[in-house]
Amino acid sequence: QLVESGGGSIQAGGSLRLSCAASAYGYTVSSYCMLWFRQGRGKEREGIAAIDPVGRTNYADSVKGRFNISQDNAKKILYLTMSSLKPEDSDMYYCAAYELDPSAPENFHEYCGGGVFVANDWGQGTQVTVS
Repeated sequence: QLVESGGGSIQAGGSLRLSCAASAYGYTVSSYCMLWFRQGRGKEREGIAAIDPVGRTNYADSVKGRFNISQDNAKKILYLTMSSLKPEDSDMYYCAAYELDPSAPENFHEYCGGGVFVANDWGQGTQVTVS
């Protein structure tokens, strides 16, 4: 189970931090790629940020330099810190996870948002509205 929180309404130019609690599912972050996706009404779901088990990150061009993904391994909480928010960032934001092959750590960064953003488990989402 992935449970997002922290969404809300904010003015353009502001900052917001989303959280995703993964502990209830029993995730061991040492073998999972953790990601954030977003989806607006009538739009396809877009992968925007990913972090691999050793903390390396990948970002979509649309958020690079403005968003930061991080995780607290001890608490099993994933964060997305968003700054310089724009109205076009208004979307439903989803926490997600993708199980990596722990026997191939050399592939972690590539398979965790390095090419495409993929996931096989999702949270329910939290709405972000920027005006």
